Amino acid sequence: MKKLETAMCLALILTIFLGSISGFAGTLRRLQQNVLRLHILANSDSDYDQELKLKVRDRLLEESENLFGGCETLEDMERRAVQKQDTIRMLAKSVLEENGCQEDVAVQLVQMQFDTRQYEELSMPAGCYSALRILIGKAEGHNWWCVMYPPLCLPVAEPEIYFDADTVEILENPQKYEIRFKCAELWEQFFSGKT
Repeated sequence: MKKLETAMCLALILTIFLGSISGFAGTLRRLQQNVLRLHILANSDSDYDQELKLKVRDRLLEESENLFGGCETLEDMERRAVQKQDTIRMLAKSVLEENGCQEDVAVQLVQMQFDTRQYEELSMPAGCYSALRILIGKAEGHNWWCVMYPPLCLPVAEPEIYFDADTVEILENPQKYEIRFKCAELWEQFFSGKT
């Protein structure tokens, strides 16, 4: 009888734990499905190429209102990113040419896996996100990234406008959720069949 009670208690604890992780994983999934990231890869890790990457970043951020002004939803941003791929490519290419670089530039809108990343006071959990990628030359150098939608690349951005209170709590206090992040990653891998 004692073994049965112990087994039932363990089963109850496991059920509560799995339910909690499932709900947390759902919150992370909603976050991942409502974000567009900007991801710029330098040609190499040389100081010169890394400096060029940052100049490309600066130009794109300067032009962000012209490129993405009026976009109010993620779908608007993704649609505009596709429509403006050539313009974005030409802006990046002009920065390179102004600095004596003849490398090519590719622009893609993709779904890609990101590790957990810190962005100023926010932390974006690991997962698969939509990303506007700017690939400079061989794109073998360190990258720079930010969140385009919601517009967290801008200093005046306020995550509270775009996310519910639970998601803002996760973004602003990642240290409280590190174990849950890992459990949610394992949960996702298990149910998506990835190892």
